[in-house]
Amino acid sequence: MRITASAISLNVDDVPASAAFATQHFGFRQEMADDGFVSLSRQDVGFNLVFLRTGLATFKPEGMRGRRADGLLVVFVVDDIDGEYRRVQQEALSIMTPIQTEPWGERFFQVADPNGVVYQLVGWIAEPARSA
Repeated sequence: MRITASAISLNVDDVPASAAFATQHFGFRQEMADDGFVSLSRQDVGFNLVFLRTGLATFKPEGMRGRRADGLLVVFVVDDIDGEYRRVQQEALSIMTPIQTEPWGERFFQVADPNGVVYQLVGWIAEPARSA
């Protein structure tokens, strides 16, 4: 298999609100949009961030049509985690989890968009251990 592109697609009630949040606070840009749909990208991320209106008639599989983005994290590893934390505080974002450092060297915090999509920004203060 050769993967040529990737995306994460999230059902939300208010597509424009989530799109505006990712654009304004994380530097994404709109690639495509239609009624109930927007696809955002950043050249350095490696995937498109897609928001779909919850209940969209064209959503497949049908059994998941009414479900919302819940219980998952959109994670970005960044160069300056403390600088990013100061930036989101200045932008008055909803901080779900204040900055903290795990024993294994992961320093992170979490913010949420208006639909409750949780973004986790991570900086490593020690390189993560790799399996052999």
